Amino acid sequence: MFPLCCGVSKLWQFAASPTVPSPLSLEEKVSMPSGISAMSTKLRSRMTGPNIFKEYISSQMLSGRGFSASSDLPPHQEIGMPSLSPTMTEGNIARWLKKEGDKVAPGEVLCEVETDKATVEMECMEEGYLAKIVKEEGAKEIQVGEVIAITVEDEEDIQKFKDYTPSSNTGPAAPEAKPAPSPPKEEKVEKPASAPEPKSSKPSSVSSGDRIFASPLARKLAEENNVPLSSIEGTGPEGRIVKADVEDFLASRGKETTAKPSKVTDSKVPALDYVDIPHSQIRKVTALRLAFSKQTIPHYYLTVDTCVDKMMGLRSQLNSFQEASGGKRISVNDLVIKAAALALRKVPQCNSSWTDEYIRQFSNVNINVAVQTENGLYVPVVKDADKKGVSTIGEEVRFLAQKAKENSLKPEDYEGGTFTVSNLGGPFGIKQFSAVINPPQAAILAIGSAEKRVVPGSGPDQFNFASYMTVTLSCDHRVIDGTHPPPTPMPLSSASHRKRLISQCPCAGAIGAEWLKAFKGYIETPESMLL
Repeated sequence: MFPLCCGVSKLWQFAASPTVPSPLSLEEKVSMPSGISAMSTKLRSRMTGPNIFKEYISSQMLSGRGFSASSDLPPHQEIGMPSLSPTMTEGNIARWLKKEGDKVAPGEVLCEVETDKATVEMECMEEGYLAKIVKEEGAKEIQVGEVIAITVEDEEDIQKFKDYTPSSNTGPAAPEAKPAPSPPKEEKVEKPASAPEPKSSKPSSVSSGDRIFASPLARKLAEENNVPLSSIEGTGPEGRIVKADVEDFLASRGKETTAKPSKVTDSKVPALDYVDIPHSQIRKVTALRLAFSKQTIPHYYLTVDTCVDKMMGLRSQLNSFQEASGGKRISVNDLVIKAAALALRKVPQCNSSWTDEYIRQFSNVNINVAVQTENGLYVPVVKDADKKGVSTIGEEVRFLAQKAKENSLKPEDYEGGTFTVSNLGGPFGIKQFSAVINPPQAAILAIGSAEKRVVPGSGPDQFNFASYMTVTLSCDHRVIDGTHPPPTPMPLSSASHRKRLISQCPCAGAIGAEWLKAFKGYIETPESMLL
């Protein structure tokens, strides 16, 4: 059974931003590369904030209709790789649910596409027949808009596309390789008439004066690998050494080294044995978002110990009621999520997001929960967690965790979060850790394990035992600092504004400390969460 209290501090797939610079209009055209036309995207209403992605998938199911210039090809429809998430630039074909020749109808699933966040079903938009699968099952790194299949209206037209190949790649063109920088202008040196020199086994790359002509890129590559240019055969114009010549030389030298080990190599040191594991889409986006978070967000960390004896006692009572009524057991993580949500409602400054123009403070309290899977780390979201009971939160976490393990999360299952909880204490026994902020959010809570400690009693020689759990709040210093926003906007140049900011900023991190105080209060007095 997958543990409910799970998470990873520094590896996750980041939820998409709940902040969008401008809301989608009632009707907008989605541009596609040449050869692929786009359907009109119609949204029922203008949406912003955590609900902006409600209809994103349906609006991004793009397809194009193209007519072949060849007289032997009937009208056909080119199905392009759709953009299934706001950050998607390419996708993989996980599985085709239809095969060539099958009849398709609107709403039927054509294939499963692995995006940068999850595996999403791609539905057919028009009735017809699947004439040609251009990108087979397992195809990777297909650019958005690139043709993946062909459909036709009449069944008898299917055979005409048996050997069909798209006339041009509708996906974004790959950037052309820049030619190597041209070498410095060579001085022409006339050779004196003399007897012909004996032929060398290599084309001459040395001019008079023993000068070796090579491109700057080739020279740099040779220097980095300690290769003398005189030992390389040049194949460029007039025997000039180019980058490819250096690479070929290095490759041939590698083969010789493999065939005949160098005497300098210590025979006692065994060769390294390794396996190269290809990156999944979720790991690629995780790596990008992790680097983005640490490079652009000024992190600082606040740690506090919370006594969990009363919370564990309440959990036992609630589980007794759950078992009696046939319900599922409540986990520690469910209570932590509830306490975090209520603390965000009490200290809303932590339920915010940074932008270049303003700090957006959310009214919804949506908690992302880190869930580890074989494919990577997902962060499904429990929406409006402050308004839900602990039992409901537990049911949603279990359901979303199972979908994450099956790689079947939909965008609405992980987008729109405003705060993240990562728990390494329950499932892994980690005492304390600091998590990386999940942008564009302003904070993430790292939960450690609970341990029994000796605490002083009422008398000088008395002591008691209590269970304490260590939690660490990672904060974005741009959003969660020592100030509260003024009630009315004031120009930054205002002297009174500066004076107010100074008076309101006794120490950096005051807002984060205030949030941790509220969170600790709910954990140590869990009955207050039921009010």
